[in-house]
Amino acid sequence: MNFDEFTGQVQHRLELPATGETVRAIRATLMTLGQRIPAGAAEDLAASLPMEIKWYMTGAVHEHGQRFDWKEFVSRISEIEGVDRPEAAYHARVIMDLVSTLVPPSDFQQLRDQLPESEDDENWRKLFEITDAGGWGEAQEAQTGGGPQSEDDTNGAPEKPGDSPSDPTK
Repeated sequence: MNFDEFTGQVQHRLELPATGETVRAIRATLMTLGQRIPAGAAEDLAASLPMEIKWYMTGAVHEHGQRFDWKEFVSRISEIEGVDRPEAAYHARVIMDLVSTLVPPSDFQQLRDQLPESEDDENWRKLFEITDAGGWGEAQEAQTGGGPQSEDDTNGAPEKPGDSPSDPTK
């Protein structure tokens, strides 16, 4: 997959109107992830990505292996991307799902092994919710409506307002 295909996939999945917004979402997510994981792991994970995308995890990062939790991860993405926290969390999940389809399973598992996923630590498993649910597809697109989730998205399971079966507007 080349840069245009990658950004096109992200733009479609996130329903963003412009390429600039799409690239900003990709850069914010992957640069912040590159800051969190060791340099070698960032290189391994990014090796299968388009060159321009790979740079966000490697060349754009000045300090790899920083220790911060899920909430700080989402806050950093939100600040870089210029969107609210629920939208930033949703963008990160969608982007990581696409990344999971492009990198070798062993490299993706290495990433997961470096990020705590249990309830009583940093809740990194939230980053992989779309991937763990079977990945992006028509069902995912229909379920999420392609947009950010509720305000609770940074702390709990993704649920977009109005998508509840008990919602009277459905």
